[in-house]
Amino acid sequence: MNNEAITGTLINYYFHCKTQCWLHANRINLEDNSEDVRIGKVLHEIEEEKNKKAEIAIDNIKIDKLTKEYLTEFKKSDSDPEAVKWQVLLYLYKLKQKGIVRRGRVQYHEKSKNTKIEILELDEVNEAKLLKVLEEITTLINQPFPPTPQFEKKCKKCAYYEYCFI
Repeated sequence: MNNEAITGTLINYYFHCKTQCWLHANRINLEDNSEDVRIGKVLHEIEEEKNKKAEIAIDNIKIDKLTKEYLTEFKKSDSDPEAVKWQVLLYLYKLKQKGIVRRGRVQYHEKSKNTKIEILELDEVNEAKLLKVLEEITTLINQPFPPTPQFEKKCKKCAYYEYCFI
């Protein structure tokens, strides 16, 4: 797999868990059994219904919403903001390659019904870091075996928990 084939999901997983990134990239998908993944998909569908066909597919990425000013990504929680940041920066980079320049906007739907918003910019520094991350992901997912999982508290909620630790 090369840099062009890296999706928002893969870059998100790279920051969340290298093992999860490798497994997903190599078509070992256990997410259909995850309650958290189902909740995220339902929230995404509700938001999409509100915005009627707001989601846009460009190459291998799906953008939740695109306006004249922002590329918006909807998330159910802010549990891993670093992963989401790089996912949005990837989307901004892909748009920039097509001549479309926007700012990023992440809209978190918290459990308390509050909405938290974060604004991101694809500046020169972030773009250089992103290109390095894309190279790192390509190297990781082209390895013959996944990295050894490192147990963390967040692992218990992961769709891959049983694969990694049981």
